Amino acid sequence: MSNPIAYLEIEPLSADNLILFAKLALELWPESSFEDELADWSQLINNTSNHCALAKSGVDYIGLIHISQRNDYVEGSIYDSAAYLEGIYVKSEFRNLGVGKILLAHGEEWAKAKGLKQLASDTEIENLNAQRFHTKLGFKEENRIVCYIKNI
Repeated sequence: MSNPIAYLEIEPLSADNLILFAKLALELWPESSFEDELADWSQLINNTSNHCALAKSGVDYIGLIHISQRNDYVEGSIYDSAAYLEGIYVKSEFRNLGVGKILLAHGEEWAKAKGLKQLASDTEIENLNAQRFHTKLGFKEENRIVCYIKNI
């Protein structure tokens, strides 16, 4: 395979690539349905508090990112408003090539343009790959929690 980074383009979510975005999102969140993903992402096209983009190498869409602006409490943030990495995904055969790093840098530029000074994120406690990804790209672990629920 030739170097996919050499031909990498970042394409904002639009009506033209909505179906492709929803298909990639379904790879990240397989417990969802295609219809739900399509409905969710269609609401975020041109939404100024969210930025969604696809990584495209040649004709192949190989990754996605979703960053939002949160104006409520964000764990560890010292500001009232922070950027939040809602999701990032790179197809398995394109991982460890720098695609995620490029997607994250793209998202950070969006956040900086909005005047945001911190980027927060989270992952499941057992998702060690995601934890390594965050650490490798400069995130500092802020907290760990265990959540409970009881039916009453």
